[in-house]
Amino acid sequence: MIDSLAALRGLYPQASARSRAKQLDRLDAQMRRFVAHARLCVLASAGAGGGLLDASPRGGLPGFVQVADDQTLLIPDATGNNRLDTLENLLQDPRIGVLFLVPGVDEVLRVNGTARLRDEAAFTQRFAAPGATRVPPLVIEVQVQEAYLHCPKALMRSQAWNADARPAAGAFPSMNAMLKAQLGSAIVTETDEEAAARYRTQLAAEGL
Repeated sequence: MIDSLAALRGLYPQASARSRAKQLDRLDAQMRRFVAHARLCVLASAGAGGGLLDASPRGGLPGFVQVADDQTLLIPDATGNNRLDTLENLLQDPRIGVLFLVPGVDEVLRVNGTARLRDEAAFTQRFAAPGATRVPPLVIEVQVQEAYLHCPKALMRSQAWNADARPAAGAFPSMNAMLKAQLGSAIVTETDEEAAARYRTQLAAEGL
């Protein structure tokens, strides 16, 4: 078992000068372009008291995350399961990590910094989509402290964007079916069709 930094480092070569130099304390033009095209990001957070860490996906059409300036990202909080794991964590510990993904692009953008939860209209109204009946209840304002592009090898290995890598239709159960198997039909009472209709209604309210 590896239990020391020396033992860990003994398994790997030193990081290249390039891999260290690419880390910036701001978002440059290339990173801003990456955020503008991203349809998916993953937020990592940690609560107080040594609790478990949390990673949570956020998605939307390109531009759903806004770059206010080269050290500020704005991430709208959209409809979810209302557990508020990420948001409660950020109230206790403002540190945040964000991973941005662009479909078809094997590189990813990693951003680390601190976050504040903003419910002022100056923030939420920025995300009022045409035709939407609701705006996000709050926006996660990320102050960027570290940002860098991550090499493509993980996504190249996974072939995640390759259409041939997708499970055949019907080979993978719906989330509704998996939850029913876990919790029982007394708790999960919706059919797949009813769950899908509920999601569509929620997304329509967001203008999607």
